Amino acid sequence: MEFISEFWQFMRVRKKYWLLPILMVLVLFGGLIVLTQGSAVAPFIYTLF
Repeated sequence: MEFISEFWQFMRVRKKYWLLPILMVLVLFGGLIVLTQGSAVAPFIYTLF
């Protein structure tokens, strides 16, 4: 949890707010890949990419 607070402080101080959407998309795709691995939904998700 400390990493998230340090990262947020870094973005506030350096005014790097554009990093937040990129990080959120990466986390979303990572979670999507982990959750759909081996499930019946996986073929439908792979067609999106």
